[in-house]
Amino acid sequence: MDPWSLVYEGFDPDREGLREALCTLGNGRFATRGAAPEAVADGIHYPGTYVAGCYDRLTSKVAGQELTNEDMVNLPNWLPLTFALPDSGWFAPDVSDLLRYRQELDMRHAVLHRLIRYRDAEGRITSVRQRRLVSMADPYLAALETTFTAENWSGPLRVRSALDGRVINRGVARYRDLRGDHLTRHATGIRGNLTWLRARTRSSSIEIVLAARVDVSSDGTEPPELERHDDLITETRTLGLERGRPAGVNKIVALTTSRDLAIADSSSAALRRVELAPGFAELLEQHEIAWHDLWERARLEVTGARIQRDVRLNTFHVLQTLSPHTADLDVGVPARGLHGEAYRGHVFWDELFVLPWLTLRFPDIARGVLRYRLRRLPEARAAARAAGLSGAMFPWQSGSDGRDETQRFHLNPRSGRWTPDHSHLQRHVGLAIAYNAWQHYAVTGDMEFLAGTGVRLLVEIARFFASLARLNPASGRYEIQGVVGPDEYHDAYPGASAPGLDNNAYTNIMTVWLLLRTREALDLVPRRAREDLCRSLGLTDVETERWEEIARRMRVDFHDEVISQFTGYERLAELDWSSYRHIRRLDRALEAEDDSPNRYQVSKQADVLMLFYLLTARELRRILDRLGYPPPPGMIRRTVRHYLSRTCHGSTLSAVVHAWVLARSDRTGSWQFFTETLTGDLTDVQGGTTAEGIHLGAMAGTLDLVQRCYLDLEARPDGLHLNPVLPRHLTTLSLCLRYRDAELSIDADPTRVRITRADDGPPALDVAVHGHHARLRRGESHVFPLPERRAESEP
Repeated sequence: MDPWSLVYEGFDPDREGLREALCTLGNGRFATRGAAPEAVADGIHYPGTYVAGCYDRLTSKVAGQELTNEDMVNLPNWLPLTFALPDSGWFAPDVSDLLRYRQELDMRHAVLHRLIRYRDAEGRITSVRQRRLVSMADPYLAALETTFTAENWSGPLRVRSALDGRVINRGVARYRDLRGDHLTRHATGIRGNLTWLRARTRSSSIEIVLAARVDVSSDGTEPPELERHDDLITETRTLGLERGRPAGVNKIVALTTSRDLAIADSSSAALRRVELAPGFAELLEQHEIAWHDLWERARLEVTGARIQRDVRLNTFHVLQTLSPHTADLDVGVPARGLHGEAYRGHVFWDELFVLPWLTLRFPDIARGVLRYRLRRLPEARAAARAAGLSGAMFPWQSGSDGRDETQRFHLNPRSGRWTPDHSHLQRHVGLAIAYNAWQHYAVTGDMEFLAGTGVRLLVEIARFFASLARLNPASGRYEIQGVVGPDEYHDAYPGASAPGLDNNAYTNIMTVWLLLRTREALDLVPRRAREDLCRSLGLTDVETERWEEIARRMRVDFHDEVISQFTGYERLAELDWSSYRHIRRLDRALEAEDDSPNRYQVSKQADVLMLFYLLTARELRRILDRLGYPPPPGMIRRTVRHYLSRTCHGSTLSAVVHAWVLARSDRTGSWQFFTETLTGDLTDVQGGTTAEGIHLGAMAGTLDLVQRCYLDLEARPDGLHLNPVLPRHLTTLSLCLRYRDAELSIDADPTRVRITRADDGPPALDVAVHGHHARLRRGESHVFPLPERRAESEP
């Protein structure tokens, strides 16, 4: 197996959607699904091109309700290119006599290859080779190279290229009752040898322009036949093929929008860019150089060709969604990448699983994502005020401007019913933003970031959660009521008239963590900057003293020496798992039976266990101690076992967290979860969802498992600490990362760790492995011996 390639042999209509998602090509600014160039949306294929941050809002009538949704828009299709032999129809793989059909995603160079050999009704055999790229060197360009060879015949071949604006958002079956006609005001045109197509989104009024140039390698080709419609422009050429002699057609396309910087207008910009663009060969060379640099910084080498291939596939798709180009854009982390329309391209809490990996590799990209949140701080403040609260209440689902885009009704495909959706009560999304802001500073040491973006986010989110916390005079404890935790399946108490739960342990404990870290961040900022911040934010000692009180008196519930997911959790019934053990979307199964997960001790994904994912055992014990809940021996293990046995893993993020929390106490179980999440999209573990878009949080979370969990890597004030315990299946691990503006190479095996510095960053850097400290200067290397493996035990 080539660990740089994902290969599909044969045409499989039932798996085409999955292949299209996994063969998506992108550059962080836009991405195009791996649909065949001749394909249209027809139930088998689904062409899609998406620009980061390009949203549009439409109102639909469903189940007697008016629902307004903002979607990431499927843009005009730049790919269309098909061909036909004399007296034959246009090529389609599902109706042709295919002798060979092969797709290969070359991840090293970010090129999608396709090989077709087919025979027509006259016995003529033609081979077609295609290479496709979405340029990482120039984020406005994409290209398709097609080479035809007549193997046993000579004669004319018709080739038709098009720009197609007849697209709508129809990529997710359960959204098809909702409007998807986001594009309007189409126009097409010709300028010299260039064609163009323009459209505009209906409500956001974003103009999108495609401009194309078609280069032909064969001699004596006649001028193309052009056909123009408002939403489609085609150019058809006739190539004279000679037996055994290849002839090529290269299509170079520029995609611009009215949101782009440094343009006069999107139409002239698209035409100018495609006019100046080099040919395919030079475009490819520049593209490969850009990807070479990315792979150097993203290097993560593990044992075994298959695991290495899967690690690279996840890395590849993370970098196609969030690249260095993204750092200059106003975009967040779309939960399903730029690979499809699931979750409508919205931004959830998935950055909690994405930014830790990026911060250690590409801190500029991570910083750009955090600025997306900072720019939406005014909207989050307005949401908090509207709820009668202080600070900033970030929405569970965000899109263009930071308004709450969370759906209020959900279609259950099992029952066909639209049911109320209370996921907007997942206030913990703000905790994820705060956690990432703090971790960014801990890893980078970037005081400019902390004193600007970091503290502003931390303070306003801390204010919000402090205002959520209300003192219960009877218990003398602060409580947070009416929220939904990460589990999502529990959104109300059985029989309750209103949604929401009280004292979700994850929310309450992470609120304490947030209040402590925010005060620490304020103390770290230089005095003058701190005074300016406090004045501009209206932050007083009275307010921070209340934070200190909350951080000592927050309520946490327990049962059977296990942390309770929320108040009253222990009173819920146990589910008879005999009929549900292999059902991941248990909420849909129970609703179809007129039942609800709210009645049972079941979880969609990690909730309480998220605490062990984000916090070290040391941090969690300190928080519980200061709250007056000293954890009894074995509490962590009991808590893990309790919830693990009651979780159906209805989210791809679930395996990431469980692999992490079991890494020290159950290495075999951890590895099973790791391999599931590593290949989750490749195997379509959720049963048909990958075709709608990859699961970006799970992909990045898997990479972070390798670098932070299995190395037990932690950025502390006194340096970078590692306590590696590699899984038995990973006999070697080699990677590079950035810490405090210094590049480090880490090579680990079961007996030792070698850490090598490049010639950048501060003069000296402190590192420690299993408590053994070393100070590394630029260019130095140090080898740390590792202790013998110990028996598995609770951390």
